[in-house]
Order: sequence, then structure tokens, then C-alpha cells
Amino acid sequence: MATDICSEGNICVEDLNVYYGDRHALKNINIILPAKKITAIIGPSGCGKTTLLKCFNRLIDSIDGTRVTGKVLVNGENIFDPDADVINIRKKMGLLSQRPYPLPMSIYDNVAYGPRIHGIRKKSELDQLVEYYLKEASLWDEVKDRLHAPASGLSIGQQQRLCLARGLAVKPEIILGDEPTSALDPISSANIEEKFVEFKEKYTIILVTHILRQATRIADYIIFMYLGEIIEHGPAYQILENPKDERTADYINGIIS
Repeated sequence: MATDICSEGNICVEDLNVYYGDRHALKNINIILPAKKITAIIGPSGCGKTTLLKCFNRLIDSIDGTRVTGKVLVNGENIFDPDADVINIRKKMGLLSQRPYPLPMSIYDNVAYGPRIHGIRKKSELDQLVEYYLKEASLWDEVKDRLHAPASGLSIGQQQRLCLARGLAVKPEIILGDEPTSALDPISSANIEEKFVEFKEKYTIILVTHILRQATRIADYIIFMYLGEIIEHGPAYQILENPKDERTADYINGIIS
């Protein structure tokens, strides 16, 4: 892959293989994920979608018995280089999980947590950041009068938007979503989808989803995975309307799931 392409904000994956013990979970992954777009990773359960996502922020490291070979280039730098700064890598990546996990502290402190870690201590500056990122996540109007109440008191949809605000507050370049709407009601899901569409002007967004309708609604680019391999990838309309591989067509038509 050309180095100049990989240094322009795209994520470039080269010969990536992941092993869980003896199991070959990801097999020879080679792909360029476009910058400032929503990329949806789709495919049947157990096909490697979440494993691939965890490679992008090195959370794969936390799984015992895992071995990784190959490269993942972010802005031209291999994040699996032995000298890579994992803390800095994760700072570039905001993550939304299947279920929201607010920190066991107030709404305010959840959003201020990252900026504080990175050295911001002045209350007036933290106040501004908390307000700004809660507004970015469309949560400010709902919580501005109870900022110091426990985050656990929010609804699950509000908690997911709080986690989004918390992730944005460390100024990431990339937002990762691991089925981030799967535990939410339809209205909360729509709120998160709207934010993703809005945010793609600022961030590269990579989304694992088992909801094909969601990929249809918001994805610009789609990766179809099957049994640890990337079978097909390309612009969303091309993959959804005119897949080249029979397995992709079978998945889209509900024949394999």
C-alpha cells in the first residue's frame, strides 16, 4: 500500500493476522479505511468484526493468549510497532461499546475525566469543555441542571450519549463503535445514528453493526467479513445493491446470518 495514502488520515491494514491460542481469528486482512467517512463492518456472529475493531485501539492486547502479526497504520504510523505509545494510540480513538459504561462518578466528572488526565485543572476551562461536549452529544439540555448527580441515574440512552461526550472530550481522531445501539431503544438509537452522520465531517467513524438497516441508513463504506476474512468491501451502495460475492449477497438477503 502506498505510504502517502496511509498518511492522509486513512487507516491502512496490511497482512493483519490475529490468533486466539490456536484459533486463527483474523486471516490476512488488507484494507484501507477511508478518512472522514462512516465505515460499517458487517457479517455473521463470530466472523471477526469485533476482533478487527479491537485491533484499531490495541484493546486486543488485553485478551490473554492473543498473537498479532502484520501492521495497522494510522496516519502512516504502525500502531503495532514495539515502540508504539499505546496510551497515545488510545487517545486518538473514541470508543462506544454495546452497552454504555459510565464511570462511577457524576455526569460532570465523566466528561472532565479525560481532560483532567491530560493536564487540564482550571475549573472554568473544565466547565467550558463539559458544556461543549455534552452539547456535541445532544445531552446538555437534559442534564445541565444535574451535572453533579451520579451518571448511573441516567437512562441507558442518555448514558450512551454521555459515553460519547466522554470519548469526544479527549479530542480523538477516530470514533469506534462496537454495536453501540444494540442495547438502546429506537429513539436513542436514532439519536446516536444522527450524531455519527453529523460527526463524520470531523472524525473517521468505524462501526461494527449486526443491524443491516443501520448500515444502509448511515454507512458510506462497507466491509463484509466471513469466517475471519474480508470477503468484499467498497462504497455502501455498491455492496448493498450489487455485491460481487455470493456470500455477501446471501448475508444481505438473510440466507446466512
